[in-house]
Amino acid sequence: MLQKCEGIVIRTTDYGETNKIITLYTREWGKIGVMARGAKKPNSRLSSITQLFTHGYFLVQRGTGLGSVQQGEMITSLRGISEDIFLTAYASYIVELTDKCTDDRKPNPFHFELLFQTLNYLNEGYDPDILMNIYEMKMLNVLGLHPILNQCSVCGSTDGLFSFSIREGGFICHRCIEKDPYHYKLSPSSVKLLRLFYYFDLSRLGNISVKQETKDELKQVITAYYEEYSGLYLKTKKFLQSMEKFRNQI
Repeated sequence: MLQKCEGIVIRTTDYGETNKIITLYTREWGKIGVMARGAKKPNSRLSSITQLFTHGYFLVQRGTGLGSVQQGEMITSLRGISEDIFLTAYASYIVELTDKCTDDRKPNPFHFELLFQTLNYLNEGYDPDILMNIYEMKMLNVLGLHPILNQCSVCGSTDGLFSFSIREGGFICHRCIEKDPYHYKLSPSSVKLLRLFYYFDLSRLGNISVKQETKDELKQVITAYYEEYSGLYLKTKKFLQSMEKFRNQI
């Protein structure tokens, strides 16, 4: 049966000499895999619509197994991402994280909107580190992880100076700090932003300006939390880290 969907290409795999298997994250059906026959041929009408990060309408022949894409119409090319090697690294990590965290054929229009908005903001020149951190925080619920960010994870207090405890799974106040000698010290700005990133609606994002020291704190805590609890080891994350080192040396 032929059906139309709105989707974003989050993974592409070459199949044979001329075909591709693409993974779409769709508004209507969640994550699906489809065959794009002849998409690797330069003159194929499917060539441009099956590029990574492409946002478009796809006409898909669906069945019980792998479907096939018959035709597509681009809505947003997100060219700014594909023309910048650093933005490509960030976007690649975001789509791989999406791919690894979501189940096949489980529709989630809210998540589709989140993915689209994140890539679109990235394309428009918003701070890629902040966008990545927001997306990582939003993905924790999808992974079944719920860090304690509204109170101290030990005593439940909502006031005081907070650090982050990987062991306790969230904020830890200055009164309980000795419970975890390996806690991460946080500035009040980082505490506020971690909460904000986890709870707020991305569509309300304005121009957010964050100091480098704060960014470093956020990155350290989020990375450590993921390493401890997510079970994910993503190639794109390693590549992104090596790109950041390279950029800092320029």
